[in-house]
Amino acid sequence: MKKLKWVLIIVACIALLVKFVAMPYMQKKTKKHSPEKIVNYQKNNKDLKVVYSSPSKKGRVLFGELIPYNQVWRTGANEPTSFITETDIKIIDKELPAGIYSLWTIPNKEHWDIIFNSEMPEWGVTILSGGKQTTRNPEMDVVKVQVPTHKVPNIIEQFTIDFEDNNKLALSLSWDTTKINIPIN
Repeated sequence: MKKLKWVLIIVACIALLVKFVAMPYMQKKTKKHSPEKIVNYQKNNKDLKVVYSSPSKKGRVLFGELIPYNQVWRTGANEPTSFITETDIKIIDKELPAGIYSLWTIPNKEHWDIIFNSEMPEWGVTILSGGKQTTRNPEMDVVKVQVPTHKVPNIIEQFTIDFEDNNKLALSLSWDTTKINIPIN
């Protein structure tokens, strides 16, 4: 009984060390390479914000290799990308109530699936999978739409999310030679 008590104490101490020392250390280290960025949009009765980590290309083949096609991507690095809306909006023709969402994507050559999920996991991938398995819970998906990809002429070195307002509002994601626009109504 005494041994079991000590084993439980040791396990609890290790868990606390991982939670309060190792995870914050990893987050700080990875943000050096993929800095956190914030973009805002406040016009036309819309108050939108995106918080994401922006990795660099660094000569790598991105879509189809580093980021496999037909698999869920946390859409950036580190924690999942946050999408915050203070008002109800529509993503294409689907209702997205005011709130905070994690933004996930499923890249493909011709199109991407865009997913707004009501959960905000602490980290976007599982550590034990080596970053290959996301922490997204599909049961918490609120909106899922599909948008076409566009090729851009110049390589975009750093993953970029922005709002574009050219008569119609869109959330733009671009990296390498790929760009997508997600219409917001």
